[in-house]
Amino acid sequence: MSSSREKKGIIFLFAILVILIATVIFLAISLRVDPVAENLSNDQVIKTLLVISDEEKNVLSTDVIVYYPKTLKGALFNIPGNIGAIYESLDRVDRIDVVYKELGVDAYRKEISKLIEQTIPFSIELTINDLGKVTDLLGGLKVFVSSPVDSVGEDGQRYLLPSGAVVLDGDKIQTFMQYILKDESESERQDRRQNVVISLLSAIREKKNVIFNKNFLREFCNSFKVNIDDDAFNTLLSHLSNLDAEQLTPQTVTGTLRSVDGQMLLFPFYNGQLVKDIVKQRISMLLSDNTEVQTRVYVLEVQNGTSVQGRARNTAILLMNAGYDILQSINADRDDYEHTVIINHIGNKEAAETLGNFIGCYNIVEEDVKSEYEDADSAAHVDFTLILGRDFDGRRVVGGYRPESSTESND
Repeated sequence: MSSSREKKGIIFLFAILVILIATVIFLAISLRVDPVAENLSNDQVIKTLLVISDEEKNVLSTDVIVYYPKTLKGALFNIPGNIGAIYESLDRVDRIDVVYKELGVDAYRKEISKLIEQTIPFSIELTINDLGKVTDLLGGLKVFVSSPVDSVGEDGQRYLLPSGAVVLDGDKIQTFMQYILKDESESERQDRRQNVVISLLSAIREKKNVIFNKNFLREFCNSFKVNIDDDAFNTLLSHLSNLDAEQLTPQTVTGTLRSVDGQMLLFPFYNGQLVKDIVKQRISMLLSDNTEVQTRVYVLEVQNGTSVQGRARNTAILLMNAGYDILQSINADRDDYEHTVIINHIGNKEAAETLGNFIGCYNIVEEDVKSEYEDADSAAHVDFTLILGRDFDGRRVVGGYRPESSTESND
């Protein structure tokens, strides 16, 4: 009788233990937060760092992908590996991609977040070999090779590629990412590699119905290294597979090259503030309800209304870095404009204000109101004319001048 009671007691305790374990598992599953959903609850866009490296962790390409699910639009920011600064994680001046090689993707993501002044919650890593595998799984990647490639690398490996618009398999896409031409600049090499990223995103969108087949998805995702669990990565991938990559306008960090300790480092313009402003502006354009603002590349004419030599040319370069097309940079009809003015030729108030916010100019006038500023021949070919006044310091308008009325003179 005593033995029977002990058995029943043990069974009862075991049942309680099973219930407790089941309850804990249920609560863990039900309370588990999807990091992608949580990101979207706090931020309207999804920001992901994509790093492609060789097997020795030398970075070949780094891009920040910004995606706005509501419109399926996005932006792509290239981070050149030779950006120089005093990196807190390294405690020295060096290239930014050294952070990845020495400390890994988390430290790298934090440094890039500081660079662009944006939180980047997700990271995706691809080795060059895994990029080849992914390429083959997608049936190849479409790229444009401007001229035939017949090059020999430092290790004696020969690189051969045909010219033209071609679909490259996994082996050839690795060649496309790795070959180095003698007369090719680092920026040209980064552009070529960024085109592979765009092609990859386009192929993922094109093949998304195949990718999310259960068996295929497992093999596909195993090629990527991510900082989230499998379920969250599937969610992230499902979002990115909707990105209209063909509409992307790739942008990169620009600056001045300087030799430091025997290596050429790129120091961003305006102590890095320009890249922060460009990224902020691009995200603001993505979030705009105006679809034209989201997708259109606006054409500008820049006129120098001051006596400072080269101001229109330098400002044109600044605005090209921000994603605008510049028809021409010329001198204005006179060199004594006190206030900078933006002339809106197309009646798009929101786009004009976006340009104005980027350079701190609130003196925006409509073409039909301020026709006395116009050169009729040039105005017909541009969306906005920017006349630089004495209040423009080369980067922004100082003083925040706002006209009291739309008919106020700009003298």
